[in-house]
Amino acid sequence: MIDSEQPFRAAFIVIFAATFAISAFYRRSARRSAGAIPRRAERRALILGRVLIGLPLFASLVVYMLNPAWLAWSQVTLPHEARWVAAILGFATIPVTHWVFRSLGRNVSETILTREGQLLVTSGPYRRVRHPLYSTALVTFGLLGVVAASWLLALLVGLAALGIRAVAVEEEDQLRERFAEYAEYMTRTGRFFPRWKRDA
Repeated sequence: MIDSEQPFRAAFIVIFAATFAISAFYRRSARRSAGAIPRRAERRALILGRVLIGLPLFASLVVYMLNPAWLAWSQVTLPHEARWVAAILGFATIPVTHWVFRSLGRNVSETILTREGQLLVTSGPYRRVRHPLYSTALVTFGLLGVVAASWLLALLVGLAALGIRAVAVEEEDQLRERFAEYAEYMTRTGRFFPRWKRDA
């Protein structure tokens, strides 16, 4: 089983590593140019959610990369074709991730809190979507779950999606307070995916 798993593991590692490298590069650049708000400044519920959902998800991703056999107990039977389609789509998310981070630039933040001097980004993917960083991450991790054929990863990504929705709502409250134009911006954009038609 492990021999046939190696090509999927290799694709998984490349997608994860590229995504992680892009994120790390832009986050480090933002910290250097604009400073950072420590995560402990957020509400405890948000911190707890990251610990209870984010850490198990990240740990499971790392475990699969180190040795797929350690997650064999959570593996489901999927056609190899389906797993390869997920891998190809996963590779396609890499330039999208770069586009999102490049659009944010120095406005990338480790928290939902806004920094002094932070700008409201409404260009690039933010022209139609308010939180493309969250949606791109969820799509990428969901595809990695299919590549690994793991119900555990799928479950954790599903839980992360629920958590991220709550985070996005709170983040939008912060942004409405900070930027007078944010309420109008919300009327013409989708939260996680484009809103192609305005509500009547």
